[in-house]
Amino acid sequence: MFSQTAEYALRAISVLAERAPETMTTEQLAGATAVPAAYLSKVLQSLRKSGVVRSQRGIGGGVALARETDQITILDIIDAVDPIRRITQCPVGLAAHGVQLCPLHSRLDSALAMVEDVFRQTTLAELLEDRAERKACPFPQVRA
Repeated sequence: MFSQTAEYALRAISVLAERAPETMTTEQLAGATAVPAAYLSKVLQSLRKSGVVRSQRGIGGGVALARETDQITILDIIDAVDPIRRITQCPVGLAAHGVQLCPLHSRLDSALAMVEDVFRQTTLAELLEDRAERKACPFPQVRA
């Protein structure tokens, strides 16, 4: 349901949240998340443009969260890299449907709305609290 880009963004933010307020280089973050560094760099650009992370070049630079973990939601992260596409008109383009969705697409859009709502209500701080109770996913090592 979610793109690889969204998965990579969530992995990166998860690691940054654990280490906040530390900064990490793209290479360090790539190693910690098993995401190719070049791809991760593009993901981080989108996250930076949306205000989820901040970055600084040079010695002592790197990437870090731009806000506190209780101020960043899962929806913020998803919207930054690959927003959920709600169904607002007939995907098949049937004129007979007019402005109303058919029952199938109406239900699909309702499901997307529920996912959006859960993501809007879930902060990184909550995920960090949950990690205290359950172990986080171990990311495999990146192969060179």
